[in-house]
Amino acid sequence: MERGFAVISALGTDRVGIVDDITAVLVEKKCNIEESRMSLLGGEFAIVMLVSGEGPILDGLIPELAGVGARMGLHIEGKRTNAPTPQGGLPYVIESTSLDTPGILHSVTALLRGEKINIEDLETETTAAPWTGAPMFLMRLRVVVPQSTKIATLRREIEGLAEKQDLDIKLYPAAPGRQE
Repeated sequence: MERGFAVISALGTDRVGIVDDITAVLVEKKCNIEESRMSLLGGEFAIVMLVSGEGPILDGLIPELAGVGARMGLHIEGKRTNAPTPQGGLPYVIESTSLDTPGILHSVTALLRGEKINIEDLETETTAAPWTGAPMFLMRLRVVVPQSTKIATLRREIEGLAEKQDLDIKLYPAAPGRQE
């Protein structure tokens, strides 16, 4: 039987047992979680996962999860997708710390878009600075830089953005096994 893939997302008010409830349905259907991201955002718990399973089972899983979600007080959606394929290019990490001001994420993503750099993973957080309590914006992106892009040029562009917006920003290779 052919294996297929689906992306499942769930959102709902945080409570103990959400992950267990969703994964119980996946195990019952003999589906495997290939990748997942789960986070508490405000009072809401958000899940995004890539699951694999037999094609016909996945077709029935998506509507079933929506019904299960309604009973659990969660909004669950799903969509069939293709198998993951490695992207050609160089894996890099971009990290930034700065005072929180509007437009930081947009300016970084606009720069990346202009260079045709794909974002594979992105996390942001706003937290209070030690001692002063000033709002700090933390950002971490995993990107794939096309092999045709000159890293030195990209670094200069990022440094120019850092100067313009007063960001402490780093670009470094995402080496396998490196503690980032």
